[in-house]
Amino acid sequence: MRRSTGLVLVTVLGLAATACGSGEPAAPAAGGSAQAVTITVACQPAKTAPKERQAWDDDVATFMKEHPGVTVKSTDQQPCFDPKTFGPKLAGGQMETVFVVPVTNYNDVISQGQALDITQHTGLVKNWNDLRTDARELVTKDGKVYGVPNVLYSVGLVYNRALFTQAGLDPDNPPKTWAEVRDAAKKIAGLGPGYVGYGEYSGGNTGGWHFTQAIYGRGGDILTPDNSKAAFNSPEGKAVLQTLHDMRWVDNSMGNKLLIGWESLMVAMGGGKVGMMLGAPDVVTDVVTKFKGKVSDYGITGFPEAKASLSGGEAYMINPKATPEEVKAGLEWVDFRFNTVGKGRFDFARGKAIGNPVGVPDNAVFGDSPTGQALQADRVKNASLPVENYQTYVDAAATIPPKAEPAHAQEIYAVLDVPMSAVLSRKDANIDELLADAETKVNNLLAAKG
Repeated sequence: MRRSTGLVLVTVLGLAATACGSGEPAAPAAGGSAQAVTITVACQPAKTAPKERQAWDDDVATFMKEHPGVTVKSTDQQPCFDPKTFGPKLAGGQMETVFVVPVTNYNDVISQGQALDITQHTGLVKNWNDLRTDARELVTKDGKVYGVPNVLYSVGLVYNRALFTQAGLDPDNPPKTWAEVRDAAKKIAGLGPGYVGYGEYSGGNTGGWHFTQAIYGRGGDILTPDNSKAAFNSPEGKAVLQTLHDMRWVDNSMGNKLLIGWESLMVAMGGGKVGMMLGAPDVVTDVVTKFKGKVSDYGITGFPEAKASLSGGEAYMINPKATPEEVKAGLEWVDFRFNTVGKGRFDFARGKAIGNPVGVPDNAVFGDSPTGQALQADRVKNASLPVENYQTYVDAAATIPPKAEPAHAQEIYAVLDVPMSAVLSRKDANIDELLADAETKVNNLLAAKG
């Protein structure tokens, strides 16, 4: 999830099962599009990011020139995953031809016939076999493929190197333990009014999402192995909330404003007065390109004391109402814009020219495959920032076991928002009671799911 990523509610997904058919189109003819076709595609950058938006529009123009007869219409909703609109759009059959789904919602979207089976069309993605096997498995159900993986990440500790320097901390030696995080946060908060040593979410499903990141890092879990019961009412879960409570009320290092929703913390981080937050490398990219952060200020390191790190991502899926021609054009767009070395999102030379933070290891979806190696070489070649600022994260990511988001993640995150919000807004919050209440609610939810 992003954030990366906008978060998606799944409670309304079932409403769309009868609205969208799940039949497969006939195999598109080889070669260029045989007739005029219009596709709609998600995630055009917002007008508030004019350079990125222009790059997108340029790519649309190039793609249409290379594919005569194809018209691409973009939607500019940002973030792409908006819980207020995703579910209703899906339920109402209004989703784009090519739309984005976070990993937490793959199973729901696929199982209810809301994504097209593209098994016979994966050849349209030229480096399909270079995508990481585990990423491809996530979009595969009963041997059929329903999406093209677009992002794969693991969580670390994003930090503001400039604030570390101002606070007398060594930006080349970021915290490795939670005790060191607390100490650094206090020093950064001590810089003056408005400075926040450590930022955290409390609502909009992002609170529960970050609780999951933190409990995974401590070796705990959200659900039992069979996904039948809650497992977060544990020593690890209590440690997560106690640490946040103490940072907020004992250390006074977290500010006094509750941050609800993905954008709130990103805006604060981009403002240059937040020292640290949990996140994947794409946080740095978004903070710089969307929220006016200074590219040289940020770094990312490994998750403190990590026993595991939450792994997430997203994929592009095709609307099951798409015609054969739309399917072909849609997958060719995904291939061109998101999966080709030197083009689209991987045009690192252009990214550097427009001021993007090139060099951030923000996507491991191709792993160490030939495509992955070529991307990394081109990323380093065109780096606009010191790649060594991210080396501790790269080293840690190679050794910390990845852990997937829990089943029914979004609904569970909504429940876990409550204890996260409580410990950050109430000094007298009772952690044991908060976790026990959340445990009961999640167990009831799981029982209802069967």
